[in-house]
Amino acid sequence: MMPSLLLQTILVPAIVALIILLFRFQLGKRAGWAAALSLAYTTALLIGALYAVYTGSPIQENYQLLHSPDISITLTADGLSIAVALICNLLCLALCTYSISYVPHRIEILYPSVLGTKGEISYFTCFFYLFLFFPVGFMGVSFASDLVLMYFFLEILTLFLFFLMAYFGYYERVWVATMCFIWGVFSALFFLAGVAIIYSQTGTFQIDQISSMAGTPMAFWAILLVLVGMWGKLAIVPLHVWMPWVHAEHPTCIAGLLAVYANIAAYIIVRTLVLPLWGDFQWFGPPIMILAVATMIYGSLLTLAQTDMKRIPACSTISQTAYSMLGIGALTATSIEGGLFFFLSHIMGKTVFFSTCGIVVYTTHTRDTRLLSGLATKMPLTALLFISGGLMLAGIPPFSSFAAEVIMFAGIFARGDMLGLVIGIVGLMAILLTITYAVHFIRTIFFGPLPEDLAQNEHIKDPPWTMMAPLMGIVLVAAFLGVYPSLIMELFEPVISQALAGM
Repeated sequence: MMPSLLLQTILVPAIVALIILLFRFQLGKRAGWAAALSLAYTTALLIGALYAVYTGSPIQENYQLLHSPDISITLTADGLSIAVALICNLLCLALCTYSISYVPHRIEILYPSVLGTKGEISYFTCFFYLFLFFPVGFMGVSFASDLVLMYFFLEILTLFLFFLMAYFGYYERVWVATMCFIWGVFSALFFLAGVAIIYSQTGTFQIDQISSMAGTPMAFWAILLVLVGMWGKLAIVPLHVWMPWVHAEHPTCIAGLLAVYANIAAYIIVRTLVLPLWGDFQWFGPPIMILAVATMIYGSLLTLAQTDMKRIPACSTISQTAYSMLGIGALTATSIEGGLFFFLSHIMGKTVFFSTCGIVVYTTHTRDTRLLSGLATKMPLTALLFISGGLMLAGIPPFSSFAAEVIMFAGIFARGDMLGLVIGIVGLMAILLTITYAVHFIRTIFFGPLPEDLAQNEHIKDPPWTMMAPLMGIVLVAAFLGVYPSLIMELFEPVISQALAGM
């Protein structure tokens, strides 16, 4: 096993980001490929780590920073964290490659005065050295073994998301970036307050020691505070108001990253609350299920009402993030595993769906779906990707979201009580709404008569392969996991089922 494997997945993108910053003019447009190569390398490392975990060898790395006082960093890869980290890194790699062709388009629109000057290179390289801190944050959150380290990497994500949105977003981008930053800080402060309570009861920030406060009166308040913070990130009703604005106005090339930024809260909830504080968490199960199914329905209806190309996936994210929380709230081992599997499936589907919306905006220069129709005749591969993304979100075979929903709802109905039965049935009905809006927008945008102005526009065609191929790769991964869901479940089961069996 390669030494410091987990640490490399965090440090390599950060070091490459620094190199791009320092040598931006020498690298020029090659900066995008340098970033992509660094992520290809860390993806290979994660595949090696995945093999080690599969063969029964979880990885733990400890780095002593100071001996007095005793300050150290511990990174841990088990079946849960390695699955989350690998999928997140794959999406980062795909979106980095997609961005190589997309970012010049954003610079041309936002900063036309710098075209052909060093300023164009500055903006282009700026995007990629900021972008690389997303995989840094995702890997840190996934592998962190203590709460302070997890908080640190969450704040990295919030900070660099602000700059990317402010520099490369759409309308009122600085205002929207500020809104996103405020909501991120709001969530982080609640999380930090919960961490403070945990430390006061356990005397440590180590996640594997949280269980020592189980059954104490303060466990309730720690769970509540962390939950409120994570619900803010997940955009669960009523803490959803930021999502349509932020998710619609950021640069499309980071759409999948924002989906991960929101959804990784589900992983944090399971890792820091559900598994160590199983008994204390039982009280929160029913309210979570009720809020989750309400959010699923509300988000789907909100999506159906949209005519803005970028607000369609933005509003659908509100609905989709709630699926994972529904599985977690049911509090059976199977429903939790299904909920987390859906989280991974959703971020893959949202990356494809949102990025394809970006391709349509990129080629047609319009976000109004009422002006679009029949694009499949001029953009057949884009239409295929859009359909695939819609099917991934709707949970249609053979994609992994279907397998995740089957597993999750099996766990919900396995509760054996009236709440599980009623919420499960309503949740299944909410899936029909997802299918409805997916089919509606596929039909509206890509089929029907092609407007004359679009038919005569020679620029409307499938984009470069650097934008298409990464999305096709994600579609294939989602289909593969849909056919072989046991690959994910065999990773989750030893961590989740065994942890709950010990309670």
